[in-house]
Amino acid sequence: MSGSVIDLGELRHGPESEPSPRPPRASGRPLRCALVLLLVLATLAAAGALPPGRAVVTVPAQAGADVLVDDDLVLVINPVTTQAPQWRLAAFRLSDGEPVWDVPLPGQARYWGILPKSGMLLVTGHEIGADPRVSLTVALDRATGAYRWQQPDSPIEMADGNLLLQSNGEEEPVRLRSVDPCCGTVRWQLTAPTVGVNAQTIGEKAERLLLTDVSGPVEVRDARTGAVLVRADLRPPGGGPLTYVQVVGDLVLSVGGEPKTITAYGLDRLDRRWSTTVGEVDIVQDCGSVLCLQTSAGGLWAVDSATGEVRWRSDRWSWAWPSGGRLMASVRSSDPARQFFVIDARTGQELADLGRWELYQLDTNGRLVGVRAHPDGGVLVGELDVHAGRTRIVDVLPKATGTCQAITGHVVCAGSGGSSQIWQVRD
Repeated sequence: MSGSVIDLGELRHGPESEPSPRPPRASGRPLRCALVLLLVLATLAAAGALPPGRAVVTVPAQAGADVLVDDDLVLVINPVTTQAPQWRLAAFRLSDGEPVWDVPLPGQARYWGILPKSGMLLVTGHEIGADPRVSLTVALDRATGAYRWQQPDSPIEMADGNLLLQSNGEEEPVRLRSVDPCCGTVRWQLTAPTVGVNAQTIGEKAERLLLTDVSGPVEVRDARTGAVLVRADLRPPGGGPLTYVQVVGDLVLSVGGEPKTITAYGLDRLDRRWSTTVGEVDIVQDCGSVLCLQTSAGGLWAVDSATGEVRWRSDRWSWAWPSGGRLMASVRSSDPARQFFVIDARTGQELADLGRWELYQLDTNGRLVGVRAHPDGGVLVGELDVHAGRTRIVDVLPKATGTCQAITGHVVCAGSGGSSQIWQVRD
């Protein structure tokens, strides 16, 4: 199980917002649907992909519930209903869907994420009616659902096994606390002296922190102790505030000045590496040999991470993810099912079309799994191989209905009558 907070969004119960057009029903349509699915199933069976027998687990879930598979449990965050005035978290056995426990979540809050950690489930949300960026974290015993502790702010795993609780509102100075996940005991804490300070963790499990003051210095701190490791003023020449500062790999990237300029510094000493004039940058991501820059106007820039040279730019892509020296890029679209392509990271050249899929989570064993509705009913499950530049259909779920998503080696679909159905994705 990945060690990061998982926000799966809403598993909606009902039709898609933009359903595919369907031809008028005719007397021969059920037979045609059956023949299409039989043809797909026969093709996959011939390839040895479909051993006999399917196990589907059904658990109760309210409309708008979030569903998470964690090891041997199915966890369901159920929202407020007329019968239940509080949000609730329910656990079911993944093997057979039998209930394990069901507990109310405290306060008038909207909960949206779960972090499994050290025998605990850390459930994150925000107070209803408050700034949604102001979070709270509730710790429950994983085995029993018993309440353990509650603190403001949202959790991040640290390399030493503790948690970093970080405030994320913009009206107050940033607040950081290192706490023991078993009982919420504070190890160290820090409150920035001014408003406008941003904190970022470095590494999948936080080893260092970057604290940025838009009108002052940038600090790299040890996440275990909170001690300052290095400090420097990264504001653009001539002064003026930083638009933002971001850690990508072993670089600290600052954006500011007119025209907008992105400047790279080494993370260890905050020494200047290169500078490049860019447009209005929203976010930067590590794409292997290049940095992917998403602009406010839409589209993608690829910048050489070693030199700052702009390698290519395109208005076609909304975003890209690195894999094996290549990129998987999605075409700009408002549709949940997006068209994905493999492109060359250094040149931007299109290498392969992976098809149209809804992607939610990279599985823990590195598999990238997508789902899409079959035009004649049911759901297709595909594994996207960026390195090989192809998509392999690994499953067909003829009985799956409603909105589906692929999570942690399983496909979860909103069923009828207030339920969710879970299938294990085939190898």
